[in-house]
Amino acid sequence: MAKKYLLLFLPLLLFLSLTVFLLKGLFSEPRYEVSSRVDKSLPAFNLPDVMDENKFYSVQDFKGEVTLLNVWGTWCVTCAVELPYLTSLKEEGVRVVGLYIEQDLDPDFGAKALPQIRSEITSMLARLGNPYVFNIFDETRDYSMDLGVTGAPETFLVDRHGTVLLHHVGDLNERVWEAKFKSLYQRALQVDSND
Repeated sequence: MAKKYLLLFLPLLLFLSLTVFLLKGLFSEPRYEVSSRVDKSLPAFNLPDVMDENKFYSVQDFKGEVTLLNVWGTWCVTCAVELPYLTSLKEEGVRVVGLYIEQDLDPDFGAKALPQIRSEITSMLARLGNPYVFNIFDETRDYSMDLGVTGAPETFLVDRHGTVLLHHVGDLNERVWEAKFKSLYQRALQVDSND
């Protein structure tokens, strides 16, 4: 008898479960669910400079300095909007490193030669400002995936030990800097200088 009632209400239970699941997804804020790297070390990597394939970078290049790791690309309109602000942060002494991803290397989006990519980067940085100490080239986007990047721009605040303190999805502007980054950045400078 109980089995008969269970079968009778099973479609209703499945419908309610599916409804709750869909409503949760509809009203969730995806920006706050991608920060799986916070309080964890940067994943290991060995990637070239986007402008010089003979120069390589690793996690060691983050040790000893508080850094903003900014994911960007010349194809990204929002990245172009944030470049002047990132450049102003650099002028204030904030260390900014670029993680360059190129969607036109992906066969699904088209193919672009490396010299063309470099020419576009040089042109864009000359026009809008160059905040970067150096630019890591994530050609296959594997490292971006390791970081939990969902697109560009995204910015990570990394302490002197290579630990991610903050992961921000979207452009970094004055409002975001003041609300999310500034106090954490200043604290990281003070904490690390006391080590």
